[in-house]
Amino acid sequence: MKVNNERIIVRKAIKSDAEALIEYLNIIGGESDFLTFTAGEFGRTIEQEREFIKNTLEKDNALFIIAEINGKIVGNLNFSGGPRPRNAHVGEFGVSVLKKYWGNGIGEELIKYLIEWSKKSGTIRKINLRVRTDNTRGINLYKKLGFLEEGTLKRDFFINGKFYDSVSMGLMID
Repeated sequence: MKVNNERIIVRKAIKSDAEALIEYLNIIGGESDFLTFTAGEFGRTIEQEREFIKNTLEKDNALFIIAEINGKIVGNLNFSGGPRPRNAHVGEFGVSVLKKYWGNGIGEELIKYLIEWSKKSGTIRKINLRVRTDNTRGINLYKKLGFLEEGTLKRDFFINGKFYDSVSMGLMID
């Protein structure tokens, strides 16, 4: 996949990505109110991020991937399944892309990677997500990829003194 003639690489995160990931997450936190955190709120040290990546890589029901252009992180997706046998088969993900690269299909590529990985995992049978009800671009993308609306969560986000509802969506993996 290419954006402006630049090749996008989607790959699993590795421990040495920790510092660049924290820098990336602090930038995107300030670029969108659709995320669960804002600029400077991410709150992990480089060492904590390395440990998080290491733990994710060791699980068969978790995935942490990044999209990069010329070695620079421009998007990421983090998925985690349940911690116990009764819910290990289902998990939730979050996805983000630098604002400069919105509308280029990077988020879609990250989610497609997650779906294919889930089908091959032998463990994951359902992917869940929550998206603000006013994030129509996100909702339309998730529907395009086969996610179904499962319910509305009232007052799920509180941003700048205002409550926002979210839609719970899911994709069965068979």
